[in-house]
Amino acid sequence: MSGAIIFIQEDLNITEVEEEVLIGSLNIVSLVGAAIAGRTSDAIGRRWTMALAAVIFLMGAATMGLAPSFLLLMGGRLLAGIGVGFALVIAPVYTAELAPASSRGALTSLPEIFINAGILLGYISNYFLSGLPVHLSWRLMLGLGIVPSFLLGLGVLAMPESPRWLVMQNRIQEAMLVLLRTSDDKTEADARLAQIMDAAGVAADDDSHKTGGHEGTSSDAPNLPNPPKNHGEGVWLELLRPTPTVRRMLIIVFGIQFFQQASGIDATVYYSPVVFKEAGIHSQEGLLVATIAVGFAKTGFILVATFLIDRVGRRPLLLTSAIGMTASLIALALGFSFIENSSESSEGAVLLAILAVCCNVAFFSIGLGPICSILGSEIFPLRLRAQAASLGVIVNRIISGTVAMTFLSVSRAITVAGTFSLFAGLSVLCVAFIYSYVPETKGKTLEEIGAYFDGEEAKRLSQGAELELGDTTYLVQKN
Repeated sequence: MSGAIIFIQEDLNITEVEEEVLIGSLNIVSLVGAAIAGRTSDAIGRRWTMALAAVIFLMGAATMGLAPSFLLLMGGRLLAGIGVGFALVIAPVYTAELAPASSRGALTSLPEIFINAGILLGYISNYFLSGLPVHLSWRLMLGLGIVPSFLLGLGVLAMPESPRWLVMQNRIQEAMLVLLRTSDDKTEADARLAQIMDAAGVAADDDSHKTGGHEGTSSDAPNLPNPPKNHGEGVWLELLRPTPTVRRMLIIVFGIQFFQQASGIDATVYYSPVVFKEAGIHSQEGLLVATIAVGFAKTGFILVATFLIDRVGRRPLLLTSAIGMTASLIALALGFSFIENSSESSEGAVLLAILAVCCNVAFFSIGLGPICSILGSEIFPLRLRAQAASLGVIVNRIISGTVAMTFLSVSRAITVAGTFSLFAGLSVLCVAFIYSYVPETKGKTLEEIGAYFDGEEAKRLSQGAELELGDTTYLVQKN
């Protein structure tokens, strides 16, 4: 959209406010998809929820590509937003539930890789389509979104269901077959299934998950007595009245999702042509080339994150990311301050702005970009995971939509330099939050992460009891 908006402005003569609404509405409407994705995936499965997201994406892209007016263009954008909400919730949850602990971080970051690769391809296609007539170029730029949506729909047909969701539905044999495909050997698969069943509160017969090797189908498995199938009932009540352990999980996920967007990354990405134009680049070709540079930086560094995430860990990458973004935003604010207070265009200031934007998205991609969705999909217990992750995405989309729909207005009110200074201040708070609250989850199974939070709460309660006992002993001695 960031490249297409240049041509939409020219073709449809939209106002600055309409531009903000068009860009930011996707994030606001994605709240609808995020709000229902968790319950939907608990009811029909992770796999078919992704298929539903693909269908909604396809409809949105087709509507935008064929839109003859701003009103229909908004309709397609709103449809695409609902699909975004579904995908942001279910893709990391599905991957986290399917992947082994040793490579879960890298595999769960794959959706973020493909999102960024799509953004980069969008930038590149925008550049090559920019030579077409204005009324045709932006429609092709947006309509090409049909292709990945169609491919995702086809890919779902070859994907297995989440073994953890299958256990919740008491389909133990099918879960075991999936685990055999995603584990190094049968011993590992047996151990993973035992952990999942224990975490889900499902008791098994002695041989309820034996398959006799890789043979067998779900019809061979003995049935469990009175199977407790779970379609997500009662989860919202538990999230609205959380235990201390769940409350700590919610604080971590809500906080990290808030700061991911409050640091202004969507303003940098969506409005990169506007930012570069303010910096002094005025030709359409120059603006599109600069946005391609942003796309390469964002996509390239997320590949670095994928390589490091299961080696270095989540927490060090998050801290590096937040500190690097803070420095980049400060540099961007200083560059624009010089530009805004200078009567002449400075080539050095333009280069600083481009470099600072590229560094900002690069540091984002190495930590906050992929790891926020990973944390949201791995720290919650199985019964809460999908719907709790959807709450985190709702927080993310509210802040993202607010930033996207107000960036131009705020920039006019307090200048571009002032806006990026504000983002830098919020990024400093992000560093403090990560340092104080976010634990390391590298190398732990999802069930071990849940046990860690339970253990931390038990330790806190134990320390409190010891303190009370010590106070009592002191009072007895004093008397």
